[in-house]
Amino acid sequence: MNPVPALVSPCVHSPVLDPVDEPHAVSPFGERRYNAWNDHVKRRWGGRVQKVSVAAGFTCPNRDGTLGSGGCTFCNNAGFTPGYLDRRDPIGEQIDAGLRFLDRRYPGTARFIAYFQTYSNTYGEFARLRESYEAALAHPRICGLAIGTRPDCLPDVVLDYLAELAREHIVELEIGVESCDDEVLRRINRGHDFACSEEAIRRAAARGLGVTAHLILGLPGETRAGMLEAARRLSALPVAALKLHQLQLVRGTAMARDWERDPASVPLLAEDEYIALLADFVERLAPTILLQRLGSEVPPALKLAPQWNIRLSELAPRLSAELARRESWQGRRYQPAC
Repeated sequence: MNPVPALVSPCVHSPVLDPVDEPHAVSPFGERRYNAWNDHVKRRWGGRVQKVSVAAGFTCPNRDGTLGSGGCTFCNNAGFTPGYLDRRDPIGEQIDAGLRFLDRRYPGTARFIAYFQTYSNTYGEFARLRESYEAALAHPRICGLAIGTRPDCLPDVVLDYLAELAREHIVELEIGVESCDDEVLRRINRGHDFACSEEAIRRAAARGLGVTAHLILGLPGETRAGMLEAARRLSALPVAALKLHQLQLVRGTAMARDWERDPASVPLLAEDEYIALLADFVERLAPTILLQRLGSEVPPALKLAPQWNIRLSELAPRLSAELARRESWQGRRYQPAC
């Protein structure tokens, strides 16, 4: 591995301006007050680009014995696998099933990309990976790929191939960072450190690939200061977009079992706390980073806790309202590296 440059700049930053010191300043993002992925996509492609989930049968080094067999303590892939998806079907048939569902839900959508979401979708023999990606791209209504994976599952041959595909197709690489704190990563049995994520993001971006990082807010052992520091550390990397997730306990996971034995061992954020944390985080995030997701939603049958009274669709207007109340926006407290 190539050495990862230090993130801490030796320069001295000027004091951060508190929004209350400059009342009635105008948000560069309009009423939304953050750099929204959907707005960017509509500007770039002239309309909505919708992801169609597919499952290619890949696994994870944290499950197959390479790193471990239990997986990350928070992980149960059933929690984010759409109900229409049957992984036993060929990829083309999975896409057809997804399109039937999405055409009803989002009529008029012109562009669709295949979303390889479950487990680590760059982990496996290269020939099989290529076959799966090309099977999805062969579908007449698919114009690109979104590929979810881990930072330790990105060999050069895969990154080179994805960069080649990106010359003619939309290619979005989603890398699960989850936390920027090595102790938190160890505690959740992640199997890699933050330096691994830094290197993977840089290697992918150097090939011209758009990287979306995933981050979970509220993991056991994570402090508020640590989560806000994550905004700075990710802002120092060539991250194109970010997906934020609130910690949810999914039935059948090690973390859920820990919580059932001792709720104090896995403190959970209340909805108002999460909105305030989101606003604090977004204020410190580089304004160039697109926010693709502000939270997640687990099927009620699988979700153990927390039991919020707001839906996923309500997070965006709640965040915008909180930023408006502060007369603030994404990047208002951002301090770029010198």
